[in-house]
Amino acid sequence: MTNERLRGAMAAKNLTKHALAERLDVNTKTIERWITQDRCPHPPLRLETARILGCDETYLWPELLAGTRSTTASLSEIVQIWPTRPEVPQEVWRAIMQQATEHIDVLVYAGGFLVESLDFVNVVRAKAAEGVQIRVLLGESDAPEVAARAREEGLPSLPQRCQSTLEYLRDTINLPMVNIQTHRTTLYNSIYRFGDSMLVNTHSYGAYAAKSPVQHLQKVPGGRLFDYYLESFEAVWKTGRPALS
Repeated sequence: MTNERLRGAMAAKNLTKHALAERLDVNTKTIERWITQDRCPHPPLRLETARILGCDETYLWPELLAGTRSTTASLSEIVQIWPTRPEVPQEVWRAIMQQATEHIDVLVYAGGFLVESLDFVNVVRAKAAEGVQIRVLLGESDAPEVAARAREEGLPSLPQRCQSTLEYLRDTINLPMVNIQTHRTTLYNSIYRFGDSMLVNTHSYGAYAAKSPVQHLQKVPGGRLFDYYLESFEAVWKTGRPALS
């Protein structure tokens, strides 16, 4: 392949291969290889060539934008964003729960809406019976991190809600494929992973989780967002303690 962009930029500046080579203090054959073999110069030469030709180096050598492929893939992972959690349709929650065939991972402090509105206890039972690996991380009710979040959100009942969700799920603790742990980490995002779909509920100081944005991610090869949040889940999982039945 030839680099027609480089050839065209040189022509626009009325520069021959020899003239450009002299200005860059390189061999004319080097310029020839850049054009006819589409070779990419080292960074200092790229920058100087771009300056001489009055072009952006990524225009002359678009392969430098290869890193944007992962950016594009990552953007493709974003299915939808809702400004608050209640605006996520229950049909979306139910659909992605049902599609999980291998993994369900949940990281919350309380996540009471799951058990109170989305029948999550029965989802756990049904999916465990299908052989789905289920991991749930709940905030420890006496953790200082939970107490701090309760103060920051103005939700004094949060420690009790953590304990209440655990009570809802207690009958599932000993089911095959179910692993429930408690954690004492600062919760930056609530993460709900169902197979290759994930809902991420961000947290901001002074705002209830329910009043915070939620993004729906779908894993895409080459994307980085889904794996970024999954790695966060795994990091918290390593700190967790098994919930007692």
